[in-house]
Amino acid sequence: MSQTRLSDHVYAQIVDIIKADGLAVGARLPSEARLAEMFGVSRAIVREALMRLASDGITEARRGAGSFVKSRPSDRLAKFMPSTELPTTLGSYEVRFVLEAEAARLAATRRTAQEMMYVEEGMEMLRAALLSSEPAHVEDMELHRRIAGATGNPAFLLAFDALHGDVDKIMRAGVDISRSRPPDVIATMLREHEQIVVAIRAQDPEGAALAMRWHLWEGRRRLMP
Repeated sequence: MSQTRLSDHVYAQIVDIIKADGLAVGARLPSEARLAEMFGVSRAIVREALMRLASDGITEARRGAGSFVKSRPSDRLAKFMPSTELPTTLGSYEVRFVLEAEAARLAATRRTAQEMMYVEEGMEMLRAALLSSEPAHVEDMELHRRIAGATGNPAFLLAFDALHGDVDKIMRAGVDISRSRPPDVIATMLREHEQIVVAIRAQDPEGAALAMRWHLWEGRRRLMP
């Protein structure tokens, strides 16, 4: 098993500890040395896993004090992905922050009137799906694809489609978890998409990129309780 695969395995095991032991936000994790002993791996591999967990917003390192739980993945996530898939699935956000923020920026700069109509149509389809009781992940995916397509550069669409498997699981989970919460959570999700579309319509590249990054950041946060 490669070091990367080992660190992914340790990542999943740490998530399992957080869940099984009922560790609350702010709880301290075992030390790197203790985790290495528990999992039979080197401290370097544990450190890599902890860095990934911190990047995904699940843990945070405090200088001289160790690692602490920052947020706990929602129990409902298990419906869509086992903990062993979390490192890869949540890791796709790192790519999306770069890819989709730039896609939104370029879409705002380059979109044609026809492409704008296509994006607006996608927004209306997502709005209808989110406000219904039906799954909305297909419409969510479609709007993001249409924004990527509005860059005028087919490579953006190819890159986005390469992430389809992980993004699909995230979108399915995100809508399901959001619908289990108060109605304003879905309203917030809808508003985030609207802000992206408004910025693209206004041909505001910086606003579009910022709105997309904020939406992705909040989307990842919604996967936590």
